[in-house]
Amino acid sequence: MIETKGLTGAQTLLRVLGGMGVDRIFASPGSEWSPLWEALAEPQGESIPLYLSTRHEEIAVGMASGYAKATGKLPAVMIHTTVGSLHATMAMRGALHEQIPMVVLTGESIGFGEDEGPDVGGQWLGHLADIGGPARLVDRCVKWSFGVNTKAILPATIQRACQLAMAAPRGPVFVSLPMEYLFDKMTKNPPSEHGSAPAPTADPKGIEELADLLAGAKNPIIISEEAGRSPLIVEHMVELAELLGAPVVESRSTGYLNFPRNHPLHGGFEPQEYLQEADALFLLGVLAPWHPASKGPRSGVKVAVLDENPLRAELPYWGFQVDLCLTGEIESSLEQLLKTLKKRLSKGEAGLAQRAEKWRKRSEERRRKWKEEALSVKEKMPIDTRWVTYELSQVLPPDAMIVEETITHRLAVHRYLDAVKPGSYFAGCIGGLGTGLATALGVKAAAPKRPVVCLIGDGSFNYDPALAALGASQEHKMPILIVLFNNMGYLSQKSGVPRYFPDGWAVRTKKFVGISIAPSPDYGTIARAFDGYGEKVEEPGQVRAALERGLKAVAAGQVALIDIRLDPVSGSDKRPDK
Repeated sequence: MIETKGLTGAQTLLRVLGGMGVDRIFASPGSEWSPLWEALAEPQGESIPLYLSTRHEEIAVGMASGYAKATGKLPAVMIHTTVGSLHATMAMRGALHEQIPMVVLTGESIGFGEDEGPDVGGQWLGHLADIGGPARLVDRCVKWSFGVNTKAILPATIQRACQLAMAAPRGPVFVSLPMEYLFDKMTKNPPSEHGSAPAPTADPKGIEELADLLAGAKNPIIISEEAGRSPLIVEHMVELAELLGAPVVESRSTGYLNFPRNHPLHGGFEPQEYLQEADALFLLGVLAPWHPASKGPRSGVKVAVLDENPLRAELPYWGFQVDLCLTGEIESSLEQLLKTLKKRLSKGEAGLAQRAEKWRKRSEERRRKWKEEALSVKEKMPIDTRWVTYELSQVLPPDAMIVEETITHRLAVHRYLDAVKPGSYFAGCIGGLGTGLATALGVKAAAPKRPVVCLIGDGSFNYDPALAALGASQEHKMPILIVLFNNMGYLSQKSGVPRYFPDGWAVRTKKFVGISIAPSPDYGTIARAFDGYGEKVEEPGQVRAALERGLKAVAAGQVALIDIRLDPVSGSDKRPDK
């Protein structure tokens, strides 16, 4: 039993979080957290979470996301009431759609200075309060949102929040805690020390049916986008693919490394290429494997789905064909599927070996073409994204961890960083840009001895709270390498205009509105302001050496930013910054 009776609300919060396995609090708080700061200053007789202050709400939530992705643990977040909560909603919505667990906490006031005890201050009535409180403001961006309305339930509510965040499907939960209760003494203990119930394995009969489908297929294809959140799941997927002689295809928007990208059964990043040749599709941890959803496989192809949240109830539309839907925790469900399949198939059977050989040859040819493409632009001016990612692949340490927040450069990142190990690649954005740097810092907090590289476009960098991120990196001694893909504009925004209006005025006059990030500053100087290393690269022959210098600086404890100048989005031969 976690003992909280007689403790202040602030002391209770720390004790319950620690008892529920939370070992990090990422914070960008306001003045309502004074009681908790006092509790943190007390000599601690038992384990409580490590408090890490950041300088922006998106940094706090983004760091929690990166930490959860890299460890599988539950982090907590403390942010400012109302306005701070609204600041964090984009990042919380991202965590909701990515199914990343975290407990997000904010303060509020319910007494406005009229209660006995410490005066919470006039700012609450004048500036910080809204009807329904912050929990109401953010409830569409989280899995569960609640404002504590009596001190008697505060301990149990914190415990329940932890349980709900980790329950399948995982996600962020939000609790607002009145400042009055943080000062007050608790009258209850939380009900138990038990954590969340593990997600169930998929239905055994469904697994039998799935095994029959895959074993009987002549050309099964596996598609995955999010299953790789666990390296053990990746191991199971390798075993499954090799047993079936089937390729595993990722999508361009994959959030994890779902299958080793140098494995001969890796099928690339275009699932739609396989839809007409497959006779069975196994969607394993997918969000949107092809587009539009209705443009699916040919008639007669069976589609099976396995995930903790297979039909994505939080989305307004999904629309993908599903013939067999299995709800269950992926790791244990795959274990059972493998056991069942092994009774039906023998690894190395003649037909399966021939099938695997076909995919191996296609994989080798695909990777050969990719390498030729990269080498063909090694002297191209301005620098080509493919050359940057190819050169990065040549210098990355074997234990490097990658966080990627790009849009138009993403496919090159997937193609060329093929030696990155499972559990070492994470998307840094979903839906909105602005959390890549923070996600990388959260990964660094999880693995302080490993090099962490954040790949980010200049558009994304301008959305991120960059100064706050660099400050947190310096303050907490979390050096990361930031590789800035700088095309001085928004290529994704430009590309839509000729697609929709091929003969329009913008194409004919070369007048593309709303795409420029110019003149482009010397971004490296920003890193130097935080005792970091910064460098601008304009020649393709300089790329590798610059990346090596950046990695060396990180190894020495400095944050590093390598600003690589690519072909400007404007299409002009004249650089906007010259």
